[in-house]
Amino acid sequence: MRRLVVGVLVVLAVVTLFPFLLVLLNAFKSPRDYTAGGPLSLPDALYFRGIVDFWVRVDFGTKLFNSTVIAGSVAVAAVVVSILAAYALGIGRIKGRLWIVAIFLLANLMPQEVLVYPLYFLAKEADLYDTKLAVIIIFTAIQAAFGTYLLSSVLSTFPREIVEAARIDGANRWQVLWRVVVPISWPTLSVLLVFFFIWTWNEFFLPMIMLVSNDNQTVPVALGVLQGQRLMDATAQSASALLGIIPAVVFFLIFQRTLTRGIAVGAVK
Repeated sequence: MRRLVVGVLVVLAVVTLFPFLLVLLNAFKSPRDYTAGGPLSLPDALYFRGIVDFWVRVDFGTKLFNSTVIAGSVAVAAVVVSILAAYALGIGRIKGRLWIVAIFLLANLMPQEVLVYPLYFLAKEADLYDTKLAVIIIFTAIQAAFGTYLLSSVLSTFPREIVEAARIDGANRWQVLWRVVVPISWPTLSVLLVFFFIWTWNEFFLPMIMLVSNDNQTVPVALGVLQGQRLMDATAQSASALLGIIPAVVFFLIFQRTLTRGIAVGAVK
């Protein structure tokens, strides 16, 4: 039985990794090799021209900086907003808690297409249209809605004895939050931080609407716009896809231990 489970997991891992391996293989393949042998053939020699051409064509360094700033800012800000709101809902026990949590749940179920025109109008009125700040504010609110819903459920089971002991020692509400609740809940917060970064990094629709200037576009928008122009062959598209996913993969690998530890702690709780 154990061998069967391991075999199934291996097959699933291969199926999951196959598209990434195919992108990696074709990103370093010349158009001539691709035409001669197809997508599954090995290249005669490593070909870096496609990656270099794509980097220069879209000014990928600027797009990479924009995505990093937006995703990093949203991840940190959304976690802070989530823990503040969840602290009031889960531990503060404010009136109408269930209704407020239901509203946050409803916000997570709302498709982004419904939000396009209101967000566009508000950004225009606030003179924030086509700025990274507008996208940061929008996705902070979107991610914080999910974070608040999740953390409020987690903090509702937070040991009241610990909170009461801190208050007896003279800690006020802010001190209880930052010196007691946050350190104990840090594994869960770290998981949210990683997820918020990756989710925001991969966002395409709203950044495409809100960021029209070439200097403000993110990596997914640059990939989509350039591929939509049909200016690239299959190997160049693979090179662009590889450059697009590498930063997110690197970020995930850096925080993999934190993510695993956070999930394990949550499972134990």
